[in-house]
Amino acid sequence: MIRRMRALARAEMILLRRNKVMLFNAVLFPAGLIAMLAAGQDGSTDRDGQAMLVGSFVATTLLLVVYFNLLCAYVARREERVLVRLRAGECRDGEILTGTAIPAVVIALGQVAILVLAGLAVLDLPLPKQPLVLLTAVGLGCLTFVGLALLTTLITRNVEAAQVTSLPLIAVCFIASGVAGQPDFVPEMLLRVMPMTPVVELTQVGWMGSLPDEADTGVLQAMALPLAVGLAWAAVGILAARRWFRWQARA
Repeated sequence: MIRRMRALARAEMILLRRNKVMLFNAVLFPAGLIAMLAAGQDGSTDRDGQAMLVGSFVATTLLLVVYFNLLCAYVARREERVLVRLRAGECRDGEILTGTAIPAVVIALGQVAILVLAGLAVLDLPLPKQPLVLLTAVGLGCLTFVGLALLTTLITRNVEAAQVTSLPLIAVCFIASGVAGQPDFVPEMLLRVMPMTPVVELTQVGWMGSLPDEADTGVLQAMALPLAVGLAWAAVGILAARRWFRWQARA
Protein backbone atom coordinates (compact mmCIF):
# COMPACT_ATOMS: atom_id res chain seq x y z
CA MET A 1 0.00 0.00 0.00
CA ILE A 2 2.76 2.46 0.96
CA ARG A 3 4.67 1.68 -2.22
CA ARG A 4 1.63 2.28 -4.40
CA MET A 5 0.75 5.58 -2.72
CA ARG A 6 4.38 6.72 -2.98
CA ALA A 7 4.34 6.02 -6.71
CA LEU A 8 1.06 7.91 -7.13
CA ALA A 9 2.40 10.85 -5.13
CA ARG A 10 5.58 10.96 -7.22
CA ALA A 11 3.60 11.01 -10.46
CA GLU A 12 1.29 13.73 -9.10
CA MET A 13 4.28 15.86 -8.08
CA ILE A 14 5.65 15.66 -11.62
CA LEU A 15 2.30 16.77 -13.03
CA LEU A 16 2.13 19.60 -10.48
CA ARG A 17 5.52 20.94 -11.57
CA ARG A 18 4.31 21.05 -15.17
CA ASN A 19 1.17 23.06 -14.33
CA LYS A 20 2.24 26.70 -14.00
CA VAL A 21 -1.01 27.94 -12.44
CA MET A 22 -1.10 25.25 -9.76
CA LEU A 23 2.63 25.68 -9.12
CA PHE A 24 2.05 29.41 -8.58
CA ASN A 25 -0.74 28.71 -6.09
CA ALA A 26 1.39 26.13 -4.31
CA VAL A 27 4.66 28.07 -4.03
CA LEU A 28 4.61 31.73 -5.01
CA PHE A 29 1.33 32.82 -3.43
CA PRO A 30 2.27 31.61 0.07
CA ALA A 31 5.62 33.33 -0.42
CA GLY A 32 3.64 36.51 -1.08
CA LEU A 33 1.84 36.00 2.24
CA ILE A 34 5.21 36.01 3.98
CA ALA A 35 6.08 39.30 2.25
CA MET A 36 2.74 40.73 3.41
CA LEU A 37 3.51 39.55 6.93
CA ALA A 38 6.82 41.41 6.85
CA ALA A 39 5.28 44.53 5.28
CA GLY A 40 2.52 44.61 7.90
CA GLN A 41 4.94 44.62 10.81
CA ASP A 42 4.29 47.89 12.66
CA GLY A 43 5.93 47.21 15.99
CA SER A 44 2.63 46.26 17.63
CA THR A 45 2.86 44.46 20.96
CA ASP A 46 -0.59 42.86 20.63
CA ARG A 47 0.60 39.26 20.69
CA ASP A 48 -2.93 37.84 20.44
CA GLY A 49 -3.62 39.88 17.30
CA GLN A 50 -0.30 38.86 15.79
CA ALA A 51 -0.96 35.19 16.53
CA MET A 52 -4.35 35.55 14.85
CA LEU A 53 -2.66 37.12 11.82
CA VAL A 54 -0.26 34.20 11.50
CA GLY A 55 -3.15 31.77 12.01
CA SER A 56 -5.12 33.49 9.24
CA PHE A 57 -2.18 33.24 6.86
CA VAL A 58 -1.62 29.58 7.76
CA ALA A 59 -5.30 28.83 7.10
CA THR A 60 -5.15 30.77 3.80
CA THR A 61 -2.16 28.72 2.70
CA LEU A 62 -4.01 25.48 3.42
CA LEU A 63 -7.09 26.79 1.62
CA LEU A 64 -5.24 27.65 -1.58
CA VAL A 65 -2.55 24.98 -1.66
CA VAL A 66 -4.60 22.02 -0.42
CA TYR A 67 -8.21 22.85 -1.28
CA PHE A 68 -7.96 24.64 -4.64
CA ASN A 69 -4.98 22.76 -6.06
CA LEU A 70 -6.39 19.42 -4.98
CA LEU A 71 -9.81 20.21 -6.41
CA CYS A 72 -8.15 20.95 -9.76
CA ALA A 73 -6.05 17.78 -9.53
CA TYR A 74 -8.98 15.48 -8.76
CA VAL A 75 -11.12 16.96 -11.52
CA ALA A 76 -8.28 16.89 -14.07
CA ARG A 77 -7.41 13.24 -13.32
CA ARG A 78 -11.10 12.30 -13.49
CA GLU A 79 -11.70 14.01 -16.83
CA GLU A 80 -8.49 12.52 -18.26
CA ARG A 81 -9.81 9.09 -17.12
CA VAL A 82 -6.71 8.56 -15.01
CA LEU A 83 -8.68 7.77 -11.86
CA VAL A 84 -10.84 5.10 -13.47
CA ARG A 85 -7.77 3.43 -15.01
CA LEU A 86 -6.01 3.42 -11.65
CA ARG A 87 -9.12 1.97 -10.08
CA ALA A 88 -8.99 -0.94 -12.53
CA GLY A 89 -5.54 -1.90 -11.23
CA GLU A 90 -4.20 -2.86 -7.81
CA CYS A 91 -4.84 0.46 -6.11
CA ARG A 92 -7.79 0.82 -3.76
CA ASP A 93 -10.02 3.88 -3.82
CA GLY A 94 -8.53 5.35 -0.65
CA GLU A 95 -4.99 4.83 -1.94
CA ILE A 96 -5.76 6.65 -5.19
CA LEU A 97 -7.32 9.66 -3.49
CA THR A 98 -4.65 9.79 -0.77
CA GLY A 99 -1.75 9.42 -3.19
CA THR A 100 -3.14 12.28 -5.29
CA ALA A 101 -3.42 14.47 -2.19
CA ILE A 102 0.08 13.86 -0.77
CA PRO A 103 2.05 16.40 -2.91
CA ALA A 104 -0.35 19.26 -2.14
CA VAL A 105 -0.33 18.43 1.56
CA VAL A 106 3.47 18.15 1.71
CA ILE A 107 3.94 21.50 -0.05
CA ALA A 108 1.37 23.10 2.27
CA LEU A 109 3.18 21.77 5.35
CA GLY A 110 6.45 23.23 4.09
CA GLN A 111 4.82 26.61 3.48
CA VAL A 112 3.18 26.56 6.91
CA ALA A 113 6.54 25.82 8.55
CA ILE A 114 8.02 28.85 6.78
CA LEU A 115 5.09 31.02 7.89
CA VAL A 116 5.54 29.92 11.50
CA LEU A 117 9.25 30.73 11.36
CA ALA A 118 8.39 34.09 9.77
CA GLY A 119 6.00 34.78 12.64
CA LEU A 120 8.78 34.12 15.13
CA ALA A 121 11.32 36.23 13.25
CA VAL A 122 9.28 39.06 11.75
CA LEU A 123 6.61 39.57 14.41
CA ASP A 124 8.89 38.63 17.30
CA LEU A 125 6.26 36.28 18.67
CA PRO A 126 7.22 33.97 21.54
CA LEU A 127 7.68 30.25 20.97
CA PRO A 128 4.34 28.40 20.77
CA LYS A 129 3.11 27.48 24.23
CA GLN A 130 1.25 24.40 22.98
CA PRO A 131 3.11 23.08 19.91
CA LEU A 132 0.98 19.91 19.78
CA VAL A 133 -2.13 22.06 19.44
CA LEU A 134 -0.43 24.00 16.63
CA LEU A 135 0.33 20.73 14.84
CA THR A 136 -3.26 19.64 15.41
CA ALA A 137 -4.48 22.86 13.76
CA VAL A 138 -2.41 22.22 10.64
CA GLY A 139 -3.32 18.53 10.44
CA LEU A 140 -7.01 19.26 10.93
CA GLY A 141 -6.86 21.99 8.29
CA CYS A 142 -5.32 19.60 5.77
CA LEU A 143 -7.94 16.94 6.51
CA THR A 144 -10.77 19.48 6.28
CA PHE A 145 -9.70 20.93 2.94
CA VAL A 146 -8.97 17.52 1.41
CA GLY A 147 -12.53 16.53 2.32
CA LEU A 148 -13.98 19.77 0.95
CA ALA A 149 -11.97 19.41 -2.27
CA LEU A 150 -13.49 15.95 -2.73
CA LEU A 151 -16.93 17.36 -1.99
CA THR A 152 -16.57 20.21 -4.49
CA THR A 153 -15.66 17.78 -7.30
CA LEU A 154 -19.30 16.68 -7.24
CA ILE A 155 -20.38 20.00 -8.82
CA THR A 156 -17.25 20.67 -10.92
CA ARG A 157 -17.43 19.54 -14.54
CA ASN A 158 -13.87 20.44 -15.56
CA VAL A 159 -10.72 22.22 -14.38
CA GLU A 160 -11.86 25.56 -15.81
CA ALA A 161 -15.11 25.32 -13.83
CA ALA A 162 -13.13 24.78 -10.62
CA GLN A 163 -12.37 28.50 -10.51
CA VAL A 164 -16.12 29.14 -10.25
CA THR A 165 -17.25 26.24 -8.06
CA SER A 166 -14.48 26.89 -5.51
CA LEU A 167 -15.20 30.62 -5.26
CA PRO A 168 -18.14 30.47 -2.77
CA LEU A 169 -16.20 28.39 -0.25
CA ILE A 170 -13.05 30.50 -0.64
CA ALA A 171 -15.05 33.71 -0.17
CA VAL A 172 -16.87 32.36 2.89
CA CYS A 173 -13.59 31.17 4.42
CA PHE A 174 -11.91 34.53 3.89
CA ILE A 175 -14.82 36.45 5.42
CA ALA A 176 -15.39 34.13 8.37
CA SER A 177 -11.75 33.60 9.37
CA GLY A 178 -10.98 37.29 9.84
CA VAL A 179 -8.35 37.51 7.10
CA ALA A 180 -10.10 40.62 5.79
CA GLY A 181 -11.45 41.74 9.18
CA GLN A 182 -14.41 40.47 11.16
CA PRO A 183 -17.79 41.46 9.65
CA ASP A 184 -20.08 43.03 12.25
CA PHE A 185 -23.30 42.01 10.51
CA VAL A 186 -22.71 38.24 10.92
CA PRO A 187 -23.27 36.51 14.30
CA GLU A 188 -20.00 35.44 15.92
CA MET A 189 -21.12 31.84 16.40
CA LEU A 190 -21.93 31.54 12.70
CA LEU A 191 -18.42 32.73 11.86
CA ARG A 192 -16.90 30.19 14.25
CA VAL A 193 -18.53 27.22 12.52
CA MET A 194 -17.16 28.03 9.07
CA PRO A 195 -14.48 25.67 7.65
CA MET A 196 -11.36 27.84 7.99
CA THR A 197 -12.08 29.39 11.40
CA PRO A 198 -11.06 26.29 13.42
CA VAL A 199 -7.57 26.43 11.92
CA VAL A 200 -7.18 30.08 12.92
CA GLU A 201 -8.50 29.50 16.44
CA LEU A 202 -6.44 26.37 17.08
CA THR A 203 -3.34 28.18 15.83
CA GLN A 204 -4.03 30.94 18.37
CA VAL A 205 -4.51 28.40 21.15
CA GLY A 206 -1.36 26.58 20.17
CA TRP A 207 0.69 29.76 20.08
CA MET A 208 -0.68 31.75 23.00
CA GLY A 209 -2.24 28.99 25.12
CA SER A 210 -5.79 30.37 24.84
CA LEU A 211 -8.14 32.46 22.72
CA PRO A 212 -8.11 36.25 23.37
CA ASP A 213 -11.65 36.30 24.82
CA GLU A 214 -11.19 33.05 26.76
CA ALA A 215 -7.97 33.69 28.65
CA ASP A 216 -9.28 32.03 31.82
CA THR A 217 -10.26 28.75 30.14
CA GLY A 218 -8.01 25.71 29.90
CA VAL A 219 -6.38 24.51 26.70
CA LEU A 220 -8.72 21.55 26.29
CA GLN A 221 -11.79 23.72 26.75
CA ALA A 222 -10.49 26.29 24.26
CA MET A 223 -9.82 23.51 21.75
CA ALA A 224 -13.22 21.83 22.09
CA LEU A 225 -15.36 23.90 19.71
CA PRO A 226 -12.84 24.51 16.88
CA LEU A 227 -11.74 20.86 16.98
CA ALA A 228 -15.33 19.63 16.79
CA VAL A 229 -16.16 22.03 13.95
CA GLY A 230 -13.08 21.08 11.95
CA LEU A 231 -13.69 17.36 12.35
CA ALA A 232 -17.33 17.83 11.34
CA TRP A 233 -16.37 19.60 8.10
CA ALA A 234 -13.75 16.96 7.30
CA ALA A 235 -16.29 14.18 7.94
CA VAL A 236 -18.90 15.84 5.74
CA GLY A 237 -16.49 16.10 2.82
CA ILE A 238 -15.00 12.63 3.12
CA LEU A 239 -18.28 10.80 3.74
CA ALA A 240 -20.06 12.64 0.93
CA ALA A 241 -17.22 11.87 -1.46
CA ARG A 242 -17.24 8.22 -0.40
CA ARG A 243 -20.92 8.04 -1.24
CA TRP A 244 -21.13 10.20 -4.39
CA PHE A 245 -17.60 10.74 -5.77
CA ARG A 246 -17.59 10.38 -9.58
CA TRP A 247 -14.73 8.28 -10.96
CA GLN A 248 -15.88 8.45 -14.59
CA ALA A 249 -15.37 11.54 -16.73
CA ARG A 250 -18.48 13.72 -16.95
CA ALA A 251 -17.93 14.65 -20.59
